Amino acid sequence: MRGLILALVLAPLPALAEFFTLKGHGGPIMGIASAPDGRIATASFDNSVGLWSDRTPQWLEGHEAAVNSVAFGDTAIYSAGDDFTLRRWPDGQILGRHKGKIVDIAVSDSYIATASWDGTIGVWPLDGTEPRVLGPTGSGVNAVVFTPNGDALYTGGVDGAVRLWDVATGQEKLRLVDNGFGINELVLNPHENWIAYGAVDGVTRIRDLTTGDEHDFTLDRRPILALALSPDRSLLAVGDGEGHIMLVDTIDWRIAQDFRATLRGPVWALAFSTDGKNIYAGGIDEAMYSWPVSDLGDQQQMAATEPSFLKNPDQMDNGERQFVRKCSICHSLTADGHRRAGPTLSGVFGRRAGSLPGYFYSDTLQDSDIIWNDETINALFDQGPDHYIPGSKMPMQRITQADDRKDLIAFLRRVTAPEN
Repeated sequence: MRGLILALVLAPLPALAEFFTLKGHGGPIMGIASAPDGRIATASFDNSVGLWSDRTPQWLEGHEAAVNSVAFGDTAIYSAGDDFTLRRWPDGQILGRHKGKIVDIAVSDSYIATASWDGTIGVWPLDGTEPRVLGPTGSGVNAVVFTPNGDALYTGGVDGAVRLWDVATGQEKLRLVDNGFGINELVLNPHENWIAYGAVDGVTRIRDLTTGDEHDFTLDRRPILALALSPDRSLLAVGDGEGHIMLVDTIDWRIAQDFRATLRGPVWALAFSTDGKNIYAGGIDEAMYSWPVSDLGDQQQMAATEPSFLKNPDQMDNGERQFVRKCSICHSLTADGHRRAGPTLSGVFGRRAGSLPGYFYSDTLQDSDIIWNDETINALFDQGPDHYIPGSKMPMQRITQADDRKDLIAFLRRVTAPEN
């Protein structure tokens, strides 16, 4: 927690119409937010929130699983993720908890709203009074956005519905859209009275909330994973599962730019800079990319090198293949390994579980007496982390074949020795 309070008052990041990257995370970037003073917040699969000022990060640590969404409020930063919690920074206080992962948050003057895969929407008053739960909807909720005065809330869900809720009563007021395929993203423009939605089937539409008319910008790409509206509301950015960023001109209702932003993989997060000159994006790369809006197509793409989990399996022996499939997105193999959701595996054999300095362990592992060796690593993947170490942050997964576990252990023995 050292330096977190200081991070909130550091000099703001200058808004520059130039290409730059923010590097330091140890996993894919899942969410991005920009503050009026120019700071940037990034949410990552590495369980952390990065708070960037002058392109220098302060790490907000406390989540016990991937962080999916981050937002600035007037006096704090809010984040939520796969550990089911909503947290407030700089202290990391848990403000609320769902029964499933939280995938989106929205902030109004009085409330924070959370969209969860448990099928409900949490409404958490900023004054600390009793929270409300909207729903259940019958399926996961992916997106949430407040109306300007905060008395109503639009949500998008796995069931393909866009709903309007009354915050005070918790009642569903209107079912605006029934898409048939899941709604992943929502953006509301209250000034021109329209709402944009992006869906699993690639649908990208903007609906006039007065007339019900729609502008359709659906292309042959799916799913839609990110939407962002420029500060002057003249551009809607759309990120998809195939790695494109499309900019829709909301004045003339045309596609202004269409940019292949990644070499491979999806665009999971989008945001505009405060002045609207740059578009920020995150994906499978471990960096946030910022491009000048004016010349997207002339710039470097994301993920200049492929992450290890995208390597061709035919180019690996079975032990490495098991590591790439089961471990590589969370763990590095080098002593100076980058930040990851899990600690580096360098020197893991003979190390007590939960003992590596500088990593935020769960209480279960912190207090464990397990020593990592052939037998304990075999048991971990034979039983699965949820059974072998109940309460750990490790994802629930098993390697069912004994030969595959044996090959993985041999690979780890070979590549994690200190001299490597």
